[in-house]
Amino acid sequence: MTLTLTENKHKSMKRLSKNGIISALAFDQRGALKRMMAKHQAEEPTVEQIEELKSLVSEELTPYASSILLDPEYGLPATKVRHKEAGLLLAYEKTGYDATTTSRLPDCLDVWSAKRIKEAGADAVKFLLYYDVDGDEAVNEQKQAYIERIGSECQAEDIPFYLEILTYDETISDNSSMAFAQVKPHKVNGAMAVFSEDRFGVDVLKVEVPVNMNFVEGFAKGEVLYTKEEAAQAFRNQEEASHLPYIYLSAGVSAKLFQETLEFAAESGAKFNGVLCGRATWAGAVPVYITDGPDAAREWLRTEGLKNIDDLNKVLENTATSWEDKIN
Repeated sequence: MTLTLTENKHKSMKRLSKNGIISALAFDQRGALKRMMAKHQAEEPTVEQIEELKSLVSEELTPYASSILLDPEYGLPATKVRHKEAGLLLAYEKTGYDATTTSRLPDCLDVWSAKRIKEAGADAVKFLLYYDVDGDEAVNEQKQAYIERIGSECQAEDIPFYLEILTYDETISDNSSMAFAQVKPHKVNGAMAVFSEDRFGVDVLKVEVPVNMNFVEGFAKGEVLYTKEEAAQAFRNQEEASHLPYIYLSAGVSAKLFQETLEFAAESGAKFNGVLCGRATWAGAVPVYITDGPDAAREWLRTEGLKNIDDLNKVLENTATSWEDKIN
């Protein structure tokens, strides 16, 4: 089974990638970014600060990325200063979720649509969904209908639909725990299989790696939950779970661990098609920006930030495969 793309979607996908590899920079964080910034100053981060930081990252790092993911709430100024050859994805979801319930229902930004995202110059629509494949059936039915609506919107506008899936378990509060690490392969690969169905209209899946590498033999600093072979099998199962192009998110891990994970994924047989990498690339610029100002942050991005993205690109050259191999 392969993916069929319209001519316009195909052109958009080419703008978002280089030689079929999606080496995209993710900076659509809103709530998480505010919390990161607030750690280094007494007052709440201002809109101006958030917009300036996003613009700095976009201006300095998009010459080395195939594309950038931004949000319409704070990221529009950053879209204007990105490198002219870098593609653009815009996020369609509201940030965060209602922590008083386990359902984590999705919600679109109030004054945005796939049409408006396309009019803002985006080459693709990105939507984030929290999903527990073993969760409440009525909740999952609601989430599936929601994704069907967005998929239909994107088909009507003839724009690629990137679905980001963050898995969780309704009964486990800590995703970094051993309890969640035990069920993560099933959660990630099961969700991928669900949303690979044609009815959802998804063109690219943005997903987690299927194992918590902190519990894998050779990577773990403490207790080992998976042998290397068991972890490799989880990546092979992931490859089998979907016929769609898929890319990995960095999930806040260090640049070094993310790069090592990509190498392990490729060695295991995962034919992933790139990354949408966020904090692993630019997180170090946040305290510098708050403490020392925009000029110092720009210098950090030109040195440490560039090194992070350059190292990642070198890893991708040897590990990722072209999304064009997965289309008609």
